[in-house]
Amino acid sequence: MQTMSKLQNTLPTERLPVRADLVREPLNLLQSWQASRQNLLNIIPEVSTRMPIVSGQTGTPWHMLTDPLAIRRVLLENVDNYPKSIVTKNLLRPAIGESLFIAEGKHWRWQRRTAAPAFSHRNVTALAPVMTRAAERSAERIAKVGNRAVNMLDEMVTATFDVISDVTFSGESGFDRAAVHRAIDIYISDAGKVSLFDVLGLPDWIPRPGRNLAANGMGNMKDAADRVINARQAERSQGVPDLLDLLLDGEDPKSGRRMTTEEIRDNLLTFIVAGHETTALTLAWSLYLCAFDPTVQARARDEAQTVLQGRAATADDVPNLPYIRQIIDEALRLYPPAAIVSRTALAQDTLCDTPINPGDTVIIPIYALHRSHLLWDEPDRFAPDRWANGTKPDRYAYLPFGDGPRICIGASFAVQEAVIILATLLGRFRFKSVKGVDPDPVMIITLRPEGGVWLEVEPV
Repeated sequence: MQTMSKLQNTLPTERLPVRADLVREPLNLLQSWQASRQNLLNIIPEVSTRMPIVSGQTGTPWHMLTDPLAIRRVLLENVDNYPKSIVTKNLLRPAIGESLFIAEGKHWRWQRRTAAPAFSHRNVTALAPVMTRAAERSAERIAKVGNRAVNMLDEMVTATFDVISDVTFSGESGFDRAAVHRAIDIYISDAGKVSLFDVLGLPDWIPRPGRNLAANGMGNMKDAADRVINARQAERSQGVPDLLDLLLDGEDPKSGRRMTTEEIRDNLLTFIVAGHETTALTLAWSLYLCAFDPTVQARARDEAQTVLQGRAATADDVPNLPYIRQIIDEALRLYPPAAIVSRTALAQDTLCDTPINPGDTVIIPIYALHRSHLLWDEPDRFAPDRWANGTKPDRYAYLPFGDGPRICIGASFAVQEAVIILATLLGRFRFKSVKGVDPDPVMIITLRPEGGVWLEVEPV
């Protein structure tokens, strides 16, 4: 089934943006663990881009789904049968506790109801000036570099961390943002790697040494966050409410329950970890793709300059920047930050005529889903025009933010931020690839451009 119309573009057929090498031969247990330690994408079978389901066994039986109807059943219709996998929880719980990302069932539902108003359209729009200021600061930093290549991954991480820290702990001079940034980076880089114990299904109480060591740094960060939350409870900030204010005021409309300091802290850390890392990656990959195709970049620059007239973008500009939004949508298709989602089946089920037994791991390899030859025309090509005029794929063929009741709560926040920053930069600079220096798509917890995104930058 084809979910997208035939592309009308003139991109050269012999040149494609970087892609991961998916596995072409079955892996044994040790090979799977070694591959997952280096790059989780290397455990995805190449055949999954051409088949709706691929099954195997590596310690535990597993099934990889790239069929939209089956994915809809897992994420929406039978969602309670497919909680997040034990491995996922083991990787993330030391960093973000029993927050929205980890919690299941009733504990997840009341937290989601309580936090949802913080991400309403009105509140997201009200926080846009923070994004505009971060975009302006990013442009100023880039302009100061001079005639040298810039690692735009590092720059985008800085810019998006400016945003998330300002909208989370605005005005908190006592909160060491640099220390928070370092702790998160260490955790994602080191502790986020899959342990052989995870692959073998050994119980949680058996220590994972690297993960426990990195979690100590996160523990110090949690203590600092608790102090900030307690201080804010005693004296509220002035001006536009930030995420901390909104969570402190949040109340479950059904039960009237409010979050404790620990629950607020774990959710704020979830928003910090997910909010800045994923948007930074989306922007870095978008800039890589714009440098990869100068024609696309020139068209986007024309749009940005026409709309912005030299100033930084605002929330009001976002609807008037459709081509820049198409670039972001296409970057999220080619390089989804959360490129693999895994669930554990609780009860018997059937997906794509395949029996699913209790305890089986059900994997949605979003990276392969977004490059499926059954769902996309020329899936490995960078073609923003596949999104032109509001064209959309099957809802469960494109999942950069997940879907169903657990769809990413900050999706509209992330898209607004990405459009504001990308439009501001493209309106002021021309980005060129550094010859022979291409990023490598590598996933540990998120899909990062390994080696950075090094681009030559010149003012326009």
